Amino acid sequence: MSNEAVLHSGADLAAHHDEHHIEHHEHHHHETFISKYVFSQDHKMIAKQFLITGMFWAVMGGLMSVLFRLQLGYPDSTFPWLEDILGKWAKGGHISAEAYYALVTTHGTVLVFFVLTAGLSGTFANLLIPLQVGARDMASPFLNMLSYWFFFIASIVMLSSIFVETGPFSGGWTAYPPLSALGSASPGSKTGMDLWIIAMALFVVSSLLGGLNYIATILNMRTKGMSMTRLPLTIWALFFTAVLGVLSFPVLLSGFILLIFDRNFGTSFYLSDIFVNGVGALPNEGGSAILFQHLFWFLGHPEVYIILLPAMGMVSEILSTNARKPIFGYMAMVGSMFAIAVLAFLVWAHHMFVTGLNPFLGSIFVLLTLLIAVPSAIKVFNWLTTLWRGNIRFTPAMLFAIGFVSLFISGGLTGIWLGNSALDIHLHDTYFVIAHFHIVMGVASMFGMFAGIYHWFPKMYGRYLNNNLGYIHFWMTMIGAYLIFWPMIY
Repeated sequence: MSNEAVLHSGADLAAHHDEHHIEHHEHHHHETFISKYVFSQDHKMIAKQFLITGMFWAVMGGLMSVLFRLQLGYPDSTFPWLEDILGKWAKGGHISAEAYYALVTTHGTVLVFFVLTAGLSGTFANLLIPLQVGARDMASPFLNMLSYWFFFIASIVMLSSIFVETGPFSGGWTAYPPLSALGSASPGSKTGMDLWIIAMALFVVSSLLGGLNYIATILNMRTKGMSMTRLPLTIWALFFTAVLGVLSFPVLLSGFILLIFDRNFGTSFYLSDIFVNGVGALPNEGGSAILFQHLFWFLGHPEVYIILLPAMGMVSEILSTNARKPIFGYMAMVGSMFAIAVLAFLVWAHHMFVTGLNPFLGSIFVLLTLLIAVPSAIKVFNWLTTLWRGNIRFTPAMLFAIGFVSLFISGGLTGIWLGNSALDIHLHDTYFVIAHFHIVMGVASMFGMFAGIYHWFPKMYGRYLNNNLGYIHFWMTMIGAYLIFWPMIY
């Protein structure tokens, strides 16, 4: 081809590009504050919305734990300033029994669902899936926006339950009947419980909209050449998380719908042979409170992995990046996540060993529960092997990722005791359980979230975080978390 021809074709290309540029600008509408920051359909902005809402709830849930731990730590002391904050719930500076239960319940609900589910998956699935699979945005940006706003409305309803006269729901975050099914059971079982159910139903809708969107995007919108086996482990983790959510959240919603019927329409799905002090025997017959436990824990155990898997995926990527070598055993990591996702649905009754469960059935759940340690161990050994002889950069994100591995090991080991039904009968409802799931699910997933935020913050906001503050944050959190929860094991 002559120089003249090259110049000519180059000029044509430039002209075509300019034409396209002008056309693009004519079509590109001017975004208002509302369309850019409030009802945004941009996955990056929606990720920030999830993160900021999750941060609000993390502070709220954390402060609630400070209040009830204060009451536990100094049971005979009075704190007059508590009355200023809680009013009639802390008369004379002493948290009332009802308020204590309400604080524990709301703390659990908020941190498990609103922070570690919506805050973690909502933030990083939205931020990373389109960027890492090479898509322009989510499969349905509009559904994505709806997912956030359902979560936001759920947050408003949950927050409003704190301010009703009879107080927020106080029957525990697991909402077992009959406390949750009878309005007359306690003050916290009245309006506060109705608002709790509505908030949780809205939250489930949000999770389903988000989950379907994530699955559709990962399966259908990968760029050319991005086969499933080339996906970053973060995306695999978010994919399995979305699948778990889509399969298990509807079961929880069905349980809540039956609960609404029992509360308001005189049915007896969960109620039978109930005697209420001052009221007498109730006419309800034939229901089973254990049915609710099955419906709840069929979501409740996959929920643990809905929380953990995104953290695992991000930790895999952050460890690999900062050890400056590829992750060890990529396909084994994907396979172990698949195994975890399958087994997550087969172990729910290990939460129910003390319900009078058939011992033979219990032994099957023991086997399946202990089996889940195998893929978990594969992941741990692969993380450690990725670090082995790596050229490691100890950034704050890397420290939080290593901290995650530490917490996952130490918290997970206590699960070996709890997974045995014979031991669990004695350990059930003790601080041993609280130590186990706070370390392995609560604190570990928080570390995964912090690692992700430190690692991708520049990508989200175009700013670097201060490393020294990051190191202070890591060491205070790591030491503080172990000091709070490790002694509970004893």
